[in-house]
Amino acid sequence: MTSPPLTYAVVTPARNELANLPRLAACLAEQTVKPSAWVIVDDGSTDGTAELAARLADQHSWASVVRVEGASKPARGAPVVRAFTAGLERLDPSLDVVVKLDADVSFAPDHWERLLAEFAADESLGIAGGTCWEEQRGAWKPRYTTRDHVRGAERAYRRACLDVVLPLEERMGWDGVDELKAAVKGWRTKSFRHLTVKHHRALGAREDRLAKWIAQGDMAHYMGYRPSYLVFRSLYRGLRDPVALSMVWGYAQAAILRRPRLADPEVRALLRREQSFRRLQLRAREALGGD
Repeated sequence: MTSPPLTYAVVTPARNELANLPRLAACLAEQTVKPSAWVIVDDGSTDGTAELAARLADQHSWASVVRVEGASKPARGAPVVRAFTAGLERLDPSLDVVVKLDADVSFAPDHWERLLAEFAADESLGIAGGTCWEEQRGAWKPRYTTRDHVRGAERAYRRACLDVVLPLEERMGWDGVDELKAAVKGWRTKSFRHLTVKHHRALGAREDRLAKWIAQGDMAHYMGYRPSYLVFRSLYRGLRDPVALSMVWGYAQAAILRRPRLADPEVRALLRREQSFRRLQLRAREALGGD
């Protein structure tokens, strides 16, 4: 007997996404397997995003709008997590897959049919997504990650796995902590190279570069990175953007000030195992697009 197809719903945190939402709406409407629901969470927009979202909800019976009080300025971390959580509360808990999807992405019409097929084929798959491509000098190029990391721009959770990792951390690094929590509980996480997601705004493009990298260092301290791994990551990122070296200062500053760290010892221990020297070559190869 054939199992029924998996169901999914999408939550899109949106702050000043007037230019991007129409493209995403068209992509979702063209899917060979459409979402059961699409919740657009307006996060304090000032450009007419909320009004556009309301019009899109009128056009599509599976779309709806939630408004939450936004932060004073755009930021990664807490505002996005709070918006996603607000949208999650509007969804049917019996859905098989829940997706956190940014407004500035697009994908092929069969994208979600193919990604759901990956969930159906592997019952241990807890968090998954495609590979983000960004435009550089007029050409679209992949932005690879390690295989077990899923970009926050498109992040699909099997509902049973999501229930295990909730509540999400309301800070930068939430999309690393949840993967570690999932792994501790026996779930697999994976980015699929054959599924392309066009990311129409470069990661962190709305942020000050120096502040962004210092915040990355602070995040690494919170999560419990090995100092040696943090230095290696800073040097690797510094090849493309020398300002990335300030990650080391962000980490050191957080350590000096004795800022809080992630409380879960199992998660911290797993992270440190993944960052061990013997795993470093594999992670580097994956981040460069190798197998």
